[in-house]
Amino acid sequence: MLQHPHRPKFLNLLKIHLPVTGIVSILHRVAGALLFLAVPGLIYLFNVSLDSAASFHAIGAWLSTPGTKIIVTLFAWALLHHLLGGIRFLLTDIGIGMELRPARASAWLVNILSGLGFVVLVVELWL
Repeated sequence: MLQHPHRPKFLNLLKIHLPVTGIVSILHRVAGALLFLAVPGLIYLFNVSLDSAASFHAIGAWLSTPGTKIIVTLFAWALLHHLLGGIRFLLTDIGIGMELRPARASAWLVNILSGLGFVVLVVELWL
């Protein structure tokens, strides 16, 4: 039986080792998508909060419920990670940190700082 050289191969996604720079890139895109999806809701909440003092307090009370705190925490992490990742990508666009070691170091820095920021957000919002 003849074997075809361009035959599709089985790709096990659980065995692929993604470098830290790839993880930062994927999380940057996920964070950007979350922020893009959040904009209409934030505009609506801002519009309603400007109607009256009662609506402002009603939205404040709604934002303090546990379900919305989870969403606010997620969007705050997305904003922080997207900001830090965006700065990293802008620096690489102008040629800073293009080599392998600085690229890995800056990727780890983005992940660590966004993780620490997430912990601070959780402590501030939940405790």
